[in-house]
Amino acid sequence: MKLKKRFALPIAFMGVFGIASQTVDTGKYFEIAKNIELFANIYKEINTYYVDDLDPARTMRIGIDAMLNHLDPYTNYISESEIEGFRYNIEGKYNGIGAVVEKIGDFPVVTETYENCPAFKAGLKPGDILLSVDGQSAKGKGSDELYEVMKGAPGTEMEINVRRPGETKELKIKLKRDEVDVPNVPYSGMVSDDIGYVALTTFTRDAGGNVQNAFLDLKKNNSNLKGLILDLRGNGGGLLNEAVNLVNIFVPKGEVVVSTRGKVEDWDKSFKTTSTAADEKIPVVVLIDKGSASASEIVSGSLQDLDRAVLMGQRSYGKGLVQNVKDIGYNSKVKLTTSKYYIPSGRCIQGVTYQNGKPVNIPDSLRTAFKTKSGRRVLDGGGVTPDVYVESETKSSVVKSLNDKYYIFDYVTEFCIKNKTISEVKQFHFTDFEGFTKYLEVRGFFGETESDKIIADLRAKAKKENLLEAISTDLKAAEAKILTEKKIEIQRHKKDLIDLIEKEIAARYYYEKGKIQMGLRNDKEIEESIKLLKDTGKYQKLLNLK
Repeated sequence: MKLKKRFALPIAFMGVFGIASQTVDTGKYFEIAKNIELFANIYKEINTYYVDDLDPARTMRIGIDAMLNHLDPYTNYISESEIEGFRYNIEGKYNGIGAVVEKIGDFPVVTETYENCPAFKAGLKPGDILLSVDGQSAKGKGSDELYEVMKGAPGTEMEINVRRPGETKELKIKLKRDEVDVPNVPYSGMVSDDIGYVALTTFTRDAGGNVQNAFLDLKKNNSNLKGLILDLRGNGGGLLNEAVNLVNIFVPKGEVVVSTRGKVEDWDKSFKTTSTAADEKIPVVVLIDKGSASASEIVSGSLQDLDRAVLMGQRSYGKGLVQNVKDIGYNSKVKLTTSKYYIPSGRCIQGVTYQNGKPVNIPDSLRTAFKTKSGRRVLDGGGVTPDVYVESETKSSVVKSLNDKYYIFDYVTEFCIKNKTISEVKQFHFTDFEGFTKYLEVRGFFGETESDKIIADLRAKAKKENLLEAISTDLKAAEAKILTEKKIEIQRHKKDLIDLIEKEIAARYYYEKGKIQMGLRNDKEIEESIKLLKDTGKYQKLLNLK
């Protein structure tokens, strides 16, 4: 391998760094060797003489994480215990039971099960409260702690004690762990008479092939297909080669999709499409948002640079860095940034600075301009800017609170107890909003705001100072006014709340496919995408096509 700086490395240091053939900066590596020795000496002294006993692995992990966090948010240490999670990020598979668990109150609660996976087959349901796992109490445990208990080799058995809402008897559920395969294309279908839709949630293995298969199925079963919506919203990326494979669905063989450049020149590489495109002509709209990152930005940015698709939504995340994974012994790995990627116009979309692990927004005035294939102006740095900007719908604080504090989840759990089945997603509409507001009142949601806490504090202080009787009427009037305003706020956001309730209900009966299908019904960006794909003139004008 060649490094861009060429200096001789003293033989004494070669064993330390495991490099005999590289040429490096002598002074730099003397500093590294010196500081490694200093670090080891400090670690030894702390471990020997510190007043309290230390956990050696935890102490070292803190040091490693601090060192890597100083670099960028994507360079990470992956310990032996985290390998299964790493495998899931790469392959979309892991060994376990196929359930999502969140701590709600004192106990962990099942919030989702994957269709046809062990938890699903054993009858575990969203809303089930986990009391114990293999004889170990689950009280107070979060999802990460439970994961350590619940993971295991395929075929091994486990027993879960569950309290199910609506049932008085504690349930004992036995299940066998297995390989859980989470689909990266959870839904595809028609969103109008002639417009297709494919959702891709992550770039795990076979992502490109799975999108192509979904697209070809739509073409096969809908002879009048005139356009496609590819949904990459919230897709945080994954495998670079799968991004290239996805672009190849719509772009002919031999096109450069992305190039990578870093310190090690031998690792610099250009990735081209290698196969005949499935369809070079069909109009495509790609949906992106601030959660679209890495491989999602390679796909969206490349299709934009090649004038092959219109991008719609909000500016993407801004991750133009490439990571490689290195084995470092003891079944552990380090995932480190080794290069930046550049899409066909020559631009890199990497955010330059970070704050709390997130890229800081870069004003357009500080971004460099590049040209697409047809001469359209595009900008580097800080993410991919969509061709059609659609304002994201900001959820109000009351809607966010109802969702984050699991009121909607718990309400739907009670709904499912009373309703064993519902109609198909396309026909189902939630109509009992009044019942939902009554549920909130019974649960005490209307007494949780900061205003309520201030009045409660004022009442306590007034009582202590013998002033309560004098201001009691005023306090009651203020409480009544706050309650009225909160109920008005709930009604004001009725549409958003019904949307969330309907999606949660659809997820319970029809799983992730149902949730996505329900979400499409009230999706402003889907509506705008359909309009654009049906307007051939506007679509071609946006791409500067003649």
